[in-house]
Amino acid sequence: MNTELMTQRSAGVVLHPTSLPGPHGSGDLGPDAYYFVDWLHAAGQTLWQTLPLGPIGLANSPYMGRSAMAGNPFLVAFEPLVKRGWLAAASLHNAFVAEHVRFDDVLPWRMARLREAFAGFQEKAEATERESFQTWQADNRAWLPDYALFMALDDAYGTDLWTQWPQALAQREATAMAQARSTHAQEIAFWAFVQWQFDGQLQALKAYANGKGIYLVGDLPIFIAHHSCDCWARPDLYLLDSEGQPTVVAGVPPDYFAVEGQRWGNPLYNWDAMAADGYQWWVERIRRQLQMANVIRIDHFRGFEACWEIPVTEPTAIHGRWTQGPGYALFEAVERALGRLPIIAEDLGLITPEVDALRLRTGFPGMRVLQFAFSEDAGSGHLPHNYVANTVVYCGTHDNDMAVGWWVCCSPHERAFASAYLGTDGHEVHWAMIRACALSVANLALCQLQDVLGLDGYHRMNTPGSMGAWTWRFRWDWVRPEHAERLARITAVSGRTGFERAGLPT
Repeated sequence: MNTELMTQRSAGVVLHPTSLPGPHGSGDLGPDAYYFVDWLHAAGQTLWQTLPLGPIGLANSPYMGRSAMAGNPFLVAFEPLVKRGWLAAASLHNAFVAEHVRFDDVLPWRMARLREAFAGFQEKAEATERESFQTWQADNRAWLPDYALFMALDDAYGTDLWTQWPQALAQREATAMAQARSTHAQEIAFWAFVQWQFDGQLQALKAYANGKGIYLVGDLPIFIAHHSCDCWARPDLYLLDSEGQPTVVAGVPPDYFAVEGQRWGNPLYNWDAMAADGYQWWVERIRRQLQMANVIRIDHFRGFEACWEIPVTEPTAIHGRWTQGPGYALFEAVERALGRLPIIAEDLGLITPEVDALRLRTGFPGMRVLQFAFSEDAGSGHLPHNYVANTVVYCGTHDNDMAVGWWVCCSPHERAFASAYLGTDGHEVHWAMIRACALSVANLALCQLQDVLGLDGYHRMNTPGSMGAWTWRFRWDWVRPEHAERLARITAVSGRTGFERAGLPT
């Protein structure tokens, strides 16, 4: 179960696959993902952390996906489809810019290519390939049929929410469901085909990475989107009214990131209903995520102790209340089914003694963010001298500015404190922060690729509460040999990899 990864001193880089270079408008699971694994190996790294790999949703966010089990069709690489003869290489010519993902242009273009590949599969696939597809569908029957039908109906009705579909389908009446499966059989097969390709490509990449000593760290959002196959298929597991609409939604109260808090809008779980069958939905969700990654970061871990419940009528997150979560019972049930879990608990934000107690009981490492350390004093839990070993430290997460941008924008107090603590006048502050994280006692130390490259705030992945995020990409000509060499040396001298991988004398 890869739990040993949580107790070994190791280092890694945070980069979502869409940020990879590549000729098709967005990074994917193709050749550049393998090049990045090779780069991580050369840089002495052990971990590659991504954002959630599921389908994207509202505002192109990977945290608002239409399925908790499916993969993002956007990540399917085209090169393997061309190699199998299902997609013509000539159809891949495009005029996309290398930097940033232009979702409005790229998404429809990529989906059109996937439909061409499906047509090619139906026309040209060999018997063994068709048999493999059928076997894979059978192996994933716990979630795939609902997902594929949901996507077919979503395309057919073109509404923003499943609650606006014809009532018989929204309420999943048996006759209407059977008719829909017949009417949309071709479309259902297409969505299953795309997931089959995603799964095969991800497993191949994961095997290649593991063979190089690189392990994938996935990201599991605690909540799911209202417009998702999960919510449609099992409305009893969520706090919804008789029409399928949420009565309350998720978010967080005002904090460091947002003065009005964050109103995420996800439906909240009916924890009593989930407890009734031993949290089976969570068992299957985590089982699936552990197929996709070696380690899982669970986003918003504090929501398992208590979550911020916002009345659906409230436009912001200010007027909410804390409501009790499932606590240890959920993780006890999952571990009973799956064994010890390689999980990182994202325990940022307003953390109470009860949340700390839950995390300690699970044994999961918590998170610390160096950028948060300098707004207080020497007692800050985010300062390296206050860490314990069972910790994962980040220079900054995907929600933070880059180190260079943070330095420019931080307060005079933070700058003076960081200067004294890190021993820098701001010159190469990104390397000073990477070094401080690596030299700490925390078992796992991660940084964003942007910080390794010394990029400024223009290159941040997300600004919480804003629109237009998730688009950043890099180019290989930004990556110089000294980036890997310097990162490898810091990683080696901090005991996070062997000296031989850093080119140092042993």
